[in-house]
Amino acid sequence: MKHLPKHLRPRWRYVAVGIETWPDADLGRRAFQRALWYAAGNLIGDAGSADADLTLLSFSHGDGAGEAVIKVRHGHVAEARAAIACVSEVDGDPVGIHVRGISGTVRACEERYMRRADPLSTQRDVAFGDAERSAVVRGDACDVRVESGYVGAAAFDIE
Repeated sequence: MKHLPKHLRPRWRYVAVGIETWPDADLGRRAFQRALWYAAGNLIGDAGSADADLTLLSFSHGDGAGEAVIKVRHGHVAEARAAIACVSEVDGDPVGIHVRGISGTVRACEERYMRRADPLSTQRDVAFGDAERSAVVRGDACDVRVESGYVGAAAFDIE
């Protein structure tokens, strides 16, 4: 079978996203892809979702921070951004996703927008709520371990 001429081939855009979760969340590539497809299907319908064709190209996650590159059809970037914004949890774990940038090639997307995650996280004990508690600190953000899970705090909330 012959290849299509260049002017008939589909064109793509590549969306770089940053992912934030609680430190104990375990996100997998398949679960994240499923959440993307589910959000796109609910927001723009099955036909629109198939047209936009959100496909996860690369994915990494660990210690509450991660990043991904999502391939989207050229004319459907706005719908894709809206669908990405609709993802609020993956396999029951709450997740925060923000679009870092959009590019026309995978290489440019990775060079410009990837590996910009927050500084490495560190585990330390902090004073929070009149008690000393374990916390994961990433830059100015701090996830303090309490009885019911984690609480997000800023640097000035802890000692």
